[in-house]
Amino acid sequence: MEKYKQKFIEFMVDCQVLKFGDFVTKSGRKTPFFVNTGFYRTGSQLKRLGEYYAEAINNKFGLDFDVLFGPAYKGIPLSVTASIAIADKYGKDIKYCSNRKEVKDHGDKGILLGSPISDGDRVVIIEDVTTAGTSIQETLPIIKAQGNVNPIGLVVSVDRMERGQGEKSALAEIEENYGLKTTAIVTMAEVVEHLYNKEYNGKVIIDDKLKTAIDAYYVQYGVKG
Repeated sequence: MEKYKQKFIEFMVDCQVLKFGDFVTKSGRKTPFFVNTGFYRTGSQLKRLGEYYAEAINNKFGLDFDVLFGPAYKGIPLSVTASIAIADKYGKDIKYCSNRKEVKDHGDKGILLGSPISDGDRVVIIEDVTTAGTSIQETLPIIKAQGNVNPIGLVVSVDRMERGQGEKSALAEIEENYGLKTTAIVTMAEVVEHLYNKEYNGKVIIDDKLKTAIDAYYVQYGVKG
């Protein structure tokens, strides 16, 4: 596993973004782990988060694209910090863009924040976590309504590695249904690999009992076969 992935897993734990216990996902699934990017709350945390996203984007898509689009609301700061990190780390000036939940009819009019999206633009979508893959159904029409644009990929922080609407993973379904490449900074398999029965900051975060609960969750909601 790449060093930046290991550091990102520890970073999520430090920021209390990655938690273990009893939770219910947005899609109604009872889960022993939860990722809440709302716990990135300081400037230094957002700066580091953007750097991890930038590395994952460059590794999967390269930097030959025009716009980084972050769906409202959580995607707004993600698009900003990742575009800054791409400029700082790689010297590439990528436009950032997000949508408003409500169309604004005065001043800076329209549904978009940040850069406009123009004909011919290649767009990478940045989100926090995808579980069942439903949010992309709302995001793509907004992007495509801006003109003859080319959405090429989706990047998330954590791939939960569970089924979407059918038997395939949510990210695999997005690739198949929408023709988008997808990637994540880390997968839950990598999280488990890095934390299982290993001490971090003086404690074992994923012990045998928690590992059993995670395994049971994937028996129920993981990709079959």
